[in-house]
Amino acid sequence: MHDHEALFKASKFDRVIPIYCFDPRQFGETSFGFPKTGGHRCRFLIESVQNLRDNLQTLNTNLVVRSGEPEAIIPELVEKYSVDTLFSYGEPAAEEQAIEDAVKKNLSIETNFFWGHSLFHLGDIPYEPEKVPKTFTNLRKQVEKKSAVRKCFPNPQKMQLPAEIDPGEIPAASDLGVEELQTDERSVLPFKGGENAAANRLNNYIWQQDQLKSYKYTRNGLLGADYSSKFSPWLAVGCLSPRKIYWEVKRYENERKSNVSTYWMIFELIWRDYFRFSYLRHGTHYFKAGGMQQKEVPWNTDRQLFKKWAHAQTGIPFIDANMRELNKSGFMSNRGRQNVASFLSQNLNLDWRMGAEYFESLLLDYDPYSNYGNWMYNSTVGHDSRNRYFNIVKQAKKYDENGEYVKHWLPELEEISDQHIHEPWTLTEEEQSETGVVICEDYPEPMIDLEASYQEIRDRR
Repeated sequence: MHDHEALFKASKFDRVIPIYCFDPRQFGETSFGFPKTGGHRCRFLIESVQNLRDNLQTLNTNLVVRSGEPEAIIPELVEKYSVDTLFSYGEPAAEEQAIEDAVKKNLSIETNFFWGHSLFHLGDIPYEPEKVPKTFTNLRKQVEKKSAVRKCFPNPQKMQLPAEIDPGEIPAASDLGVEELQTDERSVLPFKGGENAAANRLNNYIWQQDQLKSYKYTRNGLLGADYSSKFSPWLAVGCLSPRKIYWEVKRYENERKSNVSTYWMIFELIWRDYFRFSYLRHGTHYFKAGGMQQKEVPWNTDRQLFKKWAHAQTGIPFIDANMRELNKSGFMSNRGRQNVASFLSQNLNLDWRMGAEYFESLLLDYDPYSNYGNWMYNSTVGHDSRNRYFNIVKQAKKYDENGEYVKHWLPELEEISDQHIHEPWTLTEEEQSETGVVICEDYPEPMIDLEASYQEIRDRR
């Protein structure tokens, strides 16, 4: 309800029908056949909708919930309750745009779709949408120099719902055809959907735990709640405004400390903006094999290779630990995401969209712009023209020096020494016997020769 332009402006009318539609298309399948909204995302979404209803009820109103396609449901409500005006946030991505267009086509009333979910308003950036820079640095420098972050909209104070309307029931995951999943107790946070949980996390991270002052230096950590902000799930679902974070950072700078870490939090919010703004320039190339660069790449789509990656059976502990965390909790660190994406698209040469769709299904913080933008970036078809790739073992030794993260998610390897934890295939037969970890029996052998794959990557350039 905070910083919600559509809701705030609608609240000025005599009667308001706040509505959320559980669209069945959101619970269908992706193009590669994965559940579009998996169990972790579905749980978080339902919790968020329930919390929105609870908060609206504190204003003596309610959230109307329906299951079905908005372009059918909304016109029925408009006609039945003589609605004058529709207020909503809009989205530039293709699927969302198609639904918005269908809603508008079926209505004869005034419709207002607002730009939202970004730090900088689209109307305040110094570019026409089709001329958004091809590199992040150019956009960042220009918005920092020429644009300002708008103030947050205040919360609505009162709204009156038509007395005769049935609020409806919030569906369970099973009602939506989704397998219910609970977060693994090993997760970095017991992520709970909703604006209240988002506000608690914001306050806890910045003020109670005082972690903002060191954010830049801890954000690549892998274990624990506070190595990074973890705001992204609530940002993705709309439970937390990026402007709210920005102004909280500014308050922190005024009251406690201003340093490179406080700036870096804003820097990362601008990165998030960049992917959203870039979509306006590149459009559906975000979802095509050649990405925004429109490159011709002979991607592989071998399902058996993909299955080993997705099911954490690659035989490379750093990859498997990150994938197991994703599968069990719906979350993965930024460092982990870059490595597993690089491994899938470059070491395995698999179509990066398979990985992006798998993330779409599972990630609590999925949004189309950041997810597909980052996958393009790590698959050499995005905004970075350099053909970069990650040395997986080197990354593992740098960011998980003692193997603590790997052992946390792969307890079957906990007896392996720090020296071998990231390369268990280098253990001799005697060492395997001593640790109780026999390669090919207790843990898979590597699905590929990493060093040979790096040479193949270099040869493809």
